[in-house]
Amino acid sequence: MSWCRVMRWIAAGMILVAAAGLPGCRRATPATQTNRAQSAHAQRYIVRGVIVSVDATHGSVEMTNEDIPGVMESMTMTYALANPADVGAMHPGDKIRAQLALNDAGGATLDEIDILQQAQLNRKPAVQYHMPQPGDGVPDFALVNQSGRRIHLQQYRGRVLLLTFIYTRCPLSNYCPLMSRNFAAIDTSLVAEPKLYTKTHLLSISFDPKYDTPAVLRSYGEAYTGRYTQEKFQHWEFAAPDTSDVAPLLEWFGVGVTPGPGKTLQHSLSTAVVGMDGKILAWYPTNDWTPEQVLQVVRGAVQAGK
Repeated sequence: MSWCRVMRWIAAGMILVAAAGLPGCRRATPATQTNRAQSAHAQRYIVRGVIVSVDATHGSVEMTNEDIPGVMESMTMTYALANPADVGAMHPGDKIRAQLALNDAGGATLDEIDILQQAQLNRKPAVQYHMPQPGDGVPDFALVNQSGRRIHLQQYRGRVLLLTFIYTRCPLSNYCPLMSRNFAAIDTSLVAEPKLYTKTHLLSISFDPKYDTPAVLRSYGEAYTGRYTQEKFQHWEFAAPDTSDVAPLLEWFGVGVTPGPGKTLQHSLSTAVVGMDGKILAWYPTNDWTPEQVLQVVRGAVQAGK
């Protein structure tokens, strides 16, 4: 993606801010049909930054964003909000994570906004997300897998556990489907390395347990492993928490999920490599990691016995 194209998107987004607030699809503000069509064709990126100022009149914020590799460098600029009402929850100095949507129609908007740290210490965000760091011990969360069997994360101690978050109805090819394709590539590579295969385990976790029942997860998993009805799920499992356990699981792994249009779920990403001792080795909160990058971490952990 060229820098000039990004700047055209951003400039167009600023014009949209000045003209009118954009109806959004986060925090209960429904999107219009036009915005749904634009959103479906938008290229989306996770962006982090610090709020410089807020404009309640136009539903926009000025933010200093961190680098988005291959897309844009760190800079300070004005962003439209997909849901102008979100401006009321943000203040200068707040650190946020959001989804930046860029589309060919000229839209450049922030959506899926999570406040990671508030500058006003007397105010607390509704959800306190944990950002996994190397060395963090992973809690023993309970899940139900594709066979209807209850499993616990602690049972994988002694193996390097790769886990990622998905939901089976995700319509964005560079989100959940990409995570599952990447895991399929990792699984295939590990099959070719028997010593690594026996020391590793893959786990895809759905945050949509009401729809993603064991039967749905089984069918989804069979398709991605490519073994269909012959799949035994001995190395790669698909599971979901009980409804009451969804929030603490997602908060610990830094996954923001909100209802979207058409019964979709808008969400951030989270993929982790957990060592044999149950501690985080690496965490990937975006979709720009590659199977080979993760495999390098896995190989190093197995060789070191971690």
